[in-house]
Parts: sequence; C-alpha cells; structure tokens
Amino acid sequence: MFCADGQEAPTADDGRHCFGKREDIIQAKRVVKLVNGRDVLVLYHEGEFYALDVRCYHSGGNLGLGDIEEFGGRLCIVCPWHKYKITLLEGEGMYQPVDPAVKPPRPGPWRSKGVKQRVHSVTESDGYIYVTLNPSTEPIESDCYQTDKFRATLVKMQTQKKK
Repeated sequence: MFCADGQEAPTADDGRHCFGKREDIIQAKRVVKLVNGRDVLVLYHEGEFYALDVRCYHSGGNLGLGDIEEFGGRLCIVCPWHKYKITLLEGEGMYQPVDPAVKPPRPGPWRSKGVKQRVHSVTESDGYIYVTLNPSTEPIESDCYQTDKFRATLVKMQTQKKK
C-alpha cells in the first residue's frame, strides 16, 4: 500500500486509506487524495486531524483553500467561494439568522442547518495518518460533487481559464 505521498505505508486491510506520514501532513497542513471515487481533504489544525469531502456542499468550492474559524463555539472551515461555514467534526452548515423586524438588524446566535458535508474519520498508526470513509449510504448535499462528471467539468473550466 502506498500513501498519498507515494511512500510505502503499513498495510491497513480494515478499510482505512493512508494519506501519508503524520509529520508530512502536519507540515503541509492540508492533503487531498482521491479515495474510492471521493476527493477527500485531510487537514491539520491546532493539534487535530480532520477529514471531509473537499468540495463544499453549496456550490463545489474547494474547501482546501478555506480558512478555519470558530463560530458559535464550533470549529468550522469557511468555503472560499461563498463563505459558507461547515463544522469540521460533523459537517453541519452553520448560519446566523437575522430578524428583519428588528431595527437595526442584528444577527442572532449561530445555528445549524443540519449535516450538509460528508466528514470521515481519521486515525493514526505507526506515524501514518489514515482515513476511513463515512459508511453512511444516506445521501447528503456534498455527495453531488463526488462524481467523474463534476471532475471533468472542473478540468474543462480550468482549461478555459488558461486560454
């Protein structure tokens, strides 16, 4: 078995997928790998590893380029395209409601839209970082960006931008 970094890794026959050496991922901060048809982002932030689908549930923005911030006491990644906030642990979309009847308008407390982004579990073994894909078969919004058709569309868009 080889990790995302091309180095041979300890065998994991239990459904885990190697993303690389722990220290290499800490240094890189973010690593993306195609695993069983899913583009998975592993990120390291303040001593913890997180894994989620790399494309934002809202419009396919690259979460690998997003900032990590806290909203309502929950650690989130902020989509660079439309600033959607997604919790790193659960994949919940976060929002702040605004009551238009209140003048001047003031945002209320942060609330969850529910799980919108597929998150995956991360483990460490013998100095390597592994991801186990989320086993749920229930569709969630980020799933629509995990297709060959979407990847082909991205390549086409990037090619057109270069012209």
